[in-house]
This record gives sequence, C-alpha cells and structure tokens, in this order.
Amino acid sequence: MSAVLGPHVSARPEPALRSGGALAMVERNLMIYRHTWLLLVAEIFEPVLYLLAFGVGIGGLVGNVPGLADTDVRYAEFVAPALLATTAMNGAMNETTFNLFNKLKTNHTYESILTTPMTVRGVALGEVCWALLRGALVTVGFLVAVTVFGLVHTPLVLLVIPGALLVGFTFAALGLAVVTYLRDWQDFQYIQLAMLPMFLFATTFYPLDVYPRPVQLLVECLPLYQSIELIRQPSLGEFGVELLLPAAYLLAVGGLALMLAFRRLDRALRS
Repeated sequence: MSAVLGPHVSARPEPALRSGGALAMVERNLMIYRHTWLLLVAEIFEPVLYLLAFGVGIGGLVGNVPGLADTDVRYAEFVAPALLATTAMNGAMNETTFNLFNKLKTNHTYESILTTPMTVRGVALGEVCWALLRGALVTVGFLVAVTVFGLVHTPLVLLVIPGALLVGFTFAALGLAVVTYLRDWQDFQYIQLAMLPMFLFATTFYPLDVYPRPVQLLVECLPLYQSIELIRQPSLGEFGVELLLPAAYLLAVGGLALMLAFRRLDRALRS
C-alpha cells in the first residue's frame, strides 16, 4: 500500500480523523469562534448577576441555611454552586441546541462537512467536546468570581471543575438528542418549558427538605438536581461516597442521550 501511495505518503489516517473527525470539528469551531470569545464574558456575567440579586440581596434577608455541611451556611454560599451547575447546563444546552439547529436545519453545514472523511459520530462527539471546552472556561471564570466574593472556604471546591464538566457532558448530549426532534425555531419553547422549572425548583434557591416527601422524589429525578448536588457538596467542604450517586446518574443519562443522538443524527444527515 505504501508503494501505491508514494514514499512520502502514509496509509494511516490523520490524527484529527482517527476518531471520525471529533478533533477536527473542535478545531473548526475554534477557528470560527476565535473572534467571539468575549461572548464567554456574558455567560459568566449572567450567573454573577443572579448571585448578587439572590445570593447577596435576598441572602441579606434570609440569613443562613441551617443543617448543611454540619453547620449553618450563608445563603450566598448555598446558592453559588447551584448557579454554577445551572450555568454549565445552560451553556451546554445552548451550544448543542441553538447553534447545532442552525447548522443542521438552516445553514446545512453538516452536509458539506460529511463530504470529507469525517463521520456523523465524529461530528456529534466534536460538538459535545466543543461544548465542554466552552463550559470549562465559563466554569473557571465563575469560580474566580465566587472566590473574589469570598464564598470559597475549602480546597475541595476544585472538584467543581470536573463536576461541571460532567454536568456539561450530560446536558450537551441531551441537547444533541433533543435537537434532532425539533422541526422549527418555535419548538425551542418546549426546551425552555423544561429548563425553567428545573432552574426554579431543583433546589437552586432552597433545600430539598422544604418539599413533602412525594415531591422530593420527583425533584431527585431531575438531572439539574443531581448536577447541583454534585457541585454543591464539595463546594461546602463535603466529600464522600454520596457523590457517586449524582456522578453515576449524570454519566448514565449523558451516555444514553449520546447513543440516541448518534442514531438520530445519522438518520437525519443521511436521509
């Protein structure tokens, strides 16, 4: 085979294409968005505003949240990790729904991409990895802001970064699967109809025990609740086997959503 290709040409595929093009997809997005990184500042600014309005403003009236981390916790310290989890959710969902829908249905970007050696699976994995890269930068930025506000008191808060990446993976995969069912831009209202209640009721602003037990069981099934638990516990200095449950939950949901997205995208892009 090497004789056919010539002495200076290797039969092995380029590294960016060995996984079906996932790395090439990330590189493409980096080139396209290299002049729009200031948009990340807006993504960090939004949760900071919520933190100031609810964590600091309302927190001044609420005081401390009792019974957390074996002691009372300032309300701002309670809200901040939940806002970080919500930021990871929103960033991942927006990247793999709004932007991907535009590429899929409006600009038909993937039709030309798939004329190259890239595969549908490579495109899907590349978009998820790109969402994780953006999410990691936003997570670090918001974590810096929280530290400046004096809301970080434990080195365990560094576990927030891999936790937020797992949250981003789950919701990026969910967004990738959901976008294949959308028919037009009006259908995005259904996404907001699901995300807004999760934001309000998944213990973002108050603990789980304010609900009666039947409602608690329902809330515990929400992916945002498990995301908040995964980030809130180490933020408050708690680290134990309890973190395995939300981590396993998010990994399972993200994995199942990604497999569904592979199948749906392959059908949509090859039809």
